[in-house]
Amino acid sequence: MRKIYLIPNVITAFGLACGLFVIFKINMVEPGSGIYTVLNTSALLLLVAAFADLLDGAVARAFHAESEFGVMFDSLADAISFGVAPSVLLLKSLSLEPGTGLSFYAMLGAMLFSICGVLRLVRFNVKSNEAKGDAHAAAAHKQHFTGLPIDAGALAAVAANLFLYSPFAEKHFPLSEETRAILLTSLMIVLGYFMVSRWKFPSSKALHLRIPSFQLVFVTVVLAVFVFYGILYFFPFMLAIVTWSYVVLGWTLSIIRLIAGKKSKTLADFEPEQED
Repeated sequence: MRKIYLIPNVITAFGLACGLFVIFKINMVEPGSGIYTVLNTSALLLLVAAFADLLDGAVARAFHAESEFGVMFDSLADAISFGVAPSVLLLKSLSLEPGTGLSFYAMLGAMLFSICGVLRLVRFNVKSNEAKGDAHAAAAHKQHFTGLPIDAGALAAVAANLFLYSPFAEKHFPLSEETRAILLTSLMIVLGYFMVSRWKFPSSKALHLRIPSFQLVFVTVVLAVFVFYGILYFFPFMLAIVTWSYVVLGWTLSIIRLIAGKKSKTLADFEPEQED
């Protein structure tokens, strides 16, 4: 392995460390005590892990340091940080009595989410290998994702969990522990399903904005101010809005495509893939 290969792998290891810290930290907390603070910290760490996940691939491509080891390491790190960590956060944040039907439902939802996340990663790697020898398939592979990306699904799950435990939700949308458990578990199952589904979700690489440079910079600065202000003062609400907006956007584009029909060219890229 050349030394330059260490750069993206170190970034991947950093993201993995964030995911492991979330898992270990939540297991050191007594059930029902200090959950909001731990969830808030965990959400921030998973955001950092998601950024590291984007960065390691970009660095590997920029330095031509892509390797089979790096691909496998990245997938295993994602499986832990985005497949296992959100499920552990769900189960540890809920104060459920063991042996009840509700605790079994929560465990089932957590297991399904993790399993679907791993399957999503496996399918992504298989599709990536298949696209290497086909220029058209490689281009299509970069334009969109087949199935909800695991990092987006993980952040959406953690965002919902954090929001429902936030002081804002406790004040304006008070829920019983049973209702919260049913809602969060159901969301985990829905997110897990869409990770392994054939529905298409947009990729940032598909954005082709024809905007003058000055206007683009101005809009970017304004949006950045709002985002950073929201993160500082309304983090649970902002995280939930951003993550679930992406999920709903993918649903909306796919539904519009389904309504338009196969004969229409409207959003043709978002035609759900057929089963192999």
